[in-house]
Amino acid sequence: MAIRVQSQAFDPGAELNALHGANQGIGALVSFVGYVRDYNDGQDVAGMYLEHFPGMTEKSLGKIAEEAQQRWPLIGVEILHRVGQLEPGEPIVLVGTSSAHRQAAFEACAFIMDYLKTRAPFWKKELTAAGPRWVEGRSSDQAAAERWQA
Repeated sequence: MAIRVQSQAFDPGAELNALHGANQGIGALVSFVGYVRDYNDGQDVAGMYLEHFPGMTEKSLGKIAEEAQQRWPLIGVEILHRVGQLEPGEPIVLVGTSSAHRQAAFEACAFIMDYLKTRAPFWKKELTAAGPRWVEGRSSDQAAAERWQA
């Protein structure tokens, strides 16, 4: 399991190749890569700034990954999330899950993203022509996370 929170840019392809290269028993690797958009809620977005609490954020991401590993037979999990100043088009988050078979990897990746969107302590501020604005959580993200509750 690898959890990283960093300000530096990353190469999603290189990250996924490394996750696969760590274990040749992997039969499926499923990933999600989220990017900074240049448009949101009716406004152009010139950039984004992400804040977090160092230590607390990594611990929260680790708990989400551990819960995924308890639910599915995973070989590997990687969560990489950027913080600080980001520009449109840049990758902001990568979640990779690997397993011997695809279904576990698909479900675990979706679970991690749903919980990351609703439980991880990140605060996003978009930079728009009208000035900076905080990004609110979406009810659709909450509904997606609720489907995983027992």
